[in-house]
Amino acid sequence: MHKTVQNLINIKNKIEENNQSYNAIKIIAVSKTYPIEKITPLIDYGHLDFGENKVQEAIEKWSEVKIKKQKIKLHMVGKLQKNKVKFAIKIFDYIHSLDSISLAKKIADEELKQSKKVKIFIQVNLANEEQKSGIQLEQLDELYQYALSINLHIVGLMCIPPESEDPVKYFKKLKLLNDQMGLKELSMGMSADFMQAIENQTTCIRVGSNIFGRRS
Repeated sequence: MHKTVQNLINIKNKIEENNQSYNAIKIIAVSKTYPIEKITPLIDYGHLDFGENKVQEAIEKWSEVKIKKQKIKLHMVGKLQKNKVKFAIKIFDYIHSLDSISLAKKIADEELKQSKKVKIFIQVNLANEEQKSGIQLEQLDELYQYALSINLHIVGLMCIPPESEDPVKYFKKLKLLNDQMGLKELSMGMSADFMQAIENQTTCIRVGSNIFGRRS
């Protein structure tokens, strides 16, 4: 068995051991920077959810694969530049990083042109970190209401807690916000903290190095 497949199975087992049904948790294998040869064993194993953070890289790696394997879902987990939205809508099924009204409008316009709907998470910058993407908390409701008004399919919220702090308080906060907004999906938890995210009822975890190994 290929090491990446074994790593994925280990993650599933860890989730199950903690009395969680891993079938309810979407494990997004974050394959950014890895060549398709390294990803193929997971595809052959039947894994369906993969994450990329650069549109051009995703197009080059996944266009042919998605034609052959139409059940694969591709998740945009990085910051989405407005000038790349046209290409992002074409290749991605989920966008985890909506963070502004202008980006929302661009996505809606492009969805109309392509007759395609993607599922969208709003990224919330809970700690107001200047170097990090995400809508400020006080602007979240305005963005959400606007997104609904232009018929975007908002499925949930997403966050990346500060690296230097305990992530749990941020996971609790995002879960509470998600519930208050009546949203069903939640995107939080990465390689270092996915179990804590699961304990706070995330539905999607974004795991890269724990599956593929450390990036060089």
